[in-house]
Amino acid sequence: MPAPTDGGYVWHGGAMGSPFDRLTAGLGKAAQAVVGAPHVFNAARAAGASSSAAADVMAASAAALQVAAARSDGTPGRQNAVRHFIWQAYIAGRHGAAVAEAVAAAHEEGRNTPHDTRVDLHNNAVGRAYGVAHAAEVGRGSLLDALRSLAVVAEEKWAAEELIWVRDR
Repeated sequence: MPAPTDGGYVWHGGAMGSPFDRLTAGLGKAAQAVVGAPHVFNAARAAGASSSAAADVMAASAAALQVAAARSDGTPGRQNAVRHFIWQAYIAGRHGAAVAEAVAAAHEEGRNTPHDTRVDLHNNAVGRAYGVAHAAEVGRGSLLDALRSLAVVAEEKWAAEELIWVRDR
């Protein structure tokens, strides 16, 4: 059976062989968290992303978890809001709003938490809008540099109450 190819890459089942493996190198547990989420990769592909772009979307999913956690101050809901904002802003800015929206829908699909899903969809939409409006900025630098810059914006939007969270009742 021939080895799979993608955009000039040829990989075999070994470690660090695929584009996704190379993109997520060094992300540790955050990368492992999304490896089991092929629906996100498939949603990106179905929305028109190349395999390497879909791998970048997966890497962004992992890295957004890591960046948001590193910037957490313990405020309820803040880390999740920042994560959704930076994730969607990055994907929309680098790969387009259609890919970002498809990935967000796949991420929320099948969840039985309507209030949390509504909050995530709101924060995703704010991130997507920002990413589209600032695509040139989002497109510069490495994935982690872009997400860290977007985290600063997310924190400003959190402070301005543009991002929302699930409050305890």
